[in-house]
Amino acid sequence: MNNDKVYQMSFSKIYSLLVNKALKKGRQKEEVDEIICWLTGYSHDEIDAMTENPITYAAFFENAPNMNPNRKLIKGTVCGIRVEEIEEPLMQEIRYLDKLIDELARGKAMDKILRT
Repeated sequence: MNNDKVYQMSFSKIYSLLVNKALKKGRQKEEVDEIICWLTGYSHDEIDAMTENPITYAAFFENAPNMNPNRKLIKGTVCGIRVEEIEEPLMQEIRYLDKLIDELARGKAMDKILRT
């Protein structure tokens, strides 16, 4: 499967989609930011800066300062594909974020989402 189209999408576009998904389900932008910070190690200010500057979704993950080692505890399906079985590392990181935002939108508690 060719994932280049996903990798070349702008982070700001994806970010707005993630935030809108959460807001539609009664969650907060700050919760989306908290999830992204937990997963990638970016600060809130860094996330805000990346939404203002052109950066690809691939570069966002490739340049993440500190990917959380507990992300490997994320299990389940996104779009019918088990995230723990995705072989391409970059796509797996992307799907981890998708899975966490799905859990947020379904009303799961933050401590459960963040695997604490």
